[in-house]
Amino acid sequence: MGLFSFKRQQAEPLPPLRFTNTLSGEVEEFVPLSNKTVKMYNCGPTLYGTQHIGNMRAAVFADILRRTLEHWGYQVQQVINLTDFGHLTSDADEGDDKMSTGLKLAKMALTLDNMAKLADKYQQEYFDDIDALNVVRSKITFPRASHYIPEQIALISSLEQKGYAYATKQGVYYDVSRFPAYGKLGGINLEGQREGARVAENTEKRGPFDFVLWKSDKKLGWTSPWNKGFPGWHIECTAMIFKLLGKQIDIHTGGIEHIPVHHNNEIAQAEAASGKQFVKYWLHNDHITIDGKKISKSLGNTVYLHNIIDKGYSPIALRYWFLTAHYRSPANFTWDAVVGADTALNRLRRAFLELPTTGADLKQDGGFMATFNAALADDLNTAKALATVWDLMKNTEVSPATKRALLVAADEVLGLGLAQSGPTAKLALTAEAIPAEVQKLVDDREAARTGKDFARADELRQAIDTAGFELADTPEGPKVTPK
Repeated sequence: MGLFSFKRQQAEPLPPLRFTNTLSGEVEEFVPLSNKTVKMYNCGPTLYGTQHIGNMRAAVFADILRRTLEHWGYQVQQVINLTDFGHLTSDADEGDDKMSTGLKLAKMALTLDNMAKLADKYQQEYFDDIDALNVVRSKITFPRASHYIPEQIALISSLEQKGYAYATKQGVYYDVSRFPAYGKLGGINLEGQREGARVAENTEKRGPFDFVLWKSDKKLGWTSPWNKGFPGWHIECTAMIFKLLGKQIDIHTGGIEHIPVHHNNEIAQAEAASGKQFVKYWLHNDHITIDGKKISKSLGNTVYLHNIIDKGYSPIALRYWFLTAHYRSPANFTWDAVVGADTALNRLRRAFLELPTTGADLKQDGGFMATFNAALADDLNTAKALATVWDLMKNTEVSPATKRALLVAADEVLGLGLAQSGPTAKLALTAEAIPAEVQKLVDDREAARTGKDFARADELRQAIDTAGFELADTPEGPKVTPK
């Protein structure tokens, strides 16, 4: 039985949803622009490399948010962007384009075709990872920035015509001085930052906080009214939101690192172009840290989902661990934390599988759904919602069959896949037969991995790769495909 059928049997109405809105800095009651539909945009990955678990936290947060909104009866139009050019190595206009850096690391020539190939590879990796984390991808639109070049050019032209943009030899820039409300998201004090501004000195820029809308490049890019080049990173989000969701949306999410620059730039672009409030509710998740430091490829302290799977833990254990902390709180990653989450998840799965499937009396829920809903309504307090689940399991006044029905209902929001729990497949079938010698390598590696002999497992993975096959660890088991 699903959430909606269960909710209809509840006597008490759902409490109002309340979220911390970065725009006001306050916890606000959620009132959508439309009574029934919620338009939501989530900042997605830049497709130049494998996404680390910090990026995965953002994806799971967006998934939980959409599930909660659906639990409250809303229809959600969800968009997650895929950046495949234009994102410089900082949120401001500094450094190299991350996609260009990715091509150099892959020893691929710097061409648009190669950039698309690189993006294809890492897009599929990202999809595989979020699938493993039980993010419902079928309900999300994933636009690629390079597919919306005309829309970005049109938006830049509009800003130029309205007097918000100016052309230089280096490209086209947004004139921040023309938008007095710049910095309103997060209460950014521009005067306090003016001394030693956030960007390197650029003599063609009128002001230190002006940002690039179109970057000139004689070798790489697209033709435009100004010169050959490519749009800046910030303009892609605004243009795609306008195209896919409209000039005003309900919710925009992203990591807290996007508040000072990227998201304030989005607001400046959108509201200058439309004359309307761009986003009603801004929600930001905090960082994942390791030893108290933010996960960063530049610091060399990255952890990826495949690292967790290779050590024999379920990818859903990472999702469970994410849910044990509030999305607005930093969470310090440790392997002990993963072990604890994996252990708790397996306990919950075993307990669920032992519960009977018939005879539930949903009127006798011991107040579970009211408490569970209150936790979600309180700024998406998933840690408290999880604690409510464990309280339910210890409640002797709720029948086992009712507990199972309640867990199924709660899991439609939590997304732990309890109803799909079952034996793990040894090997996912593929369209082509796997040679016996490769199959043996796969079996030996699985035995090494299960036995936590990770050095041997890595050696066998390399042997499988040398034999011309790609190995992917999935929730259903290892999947082998010819290269």
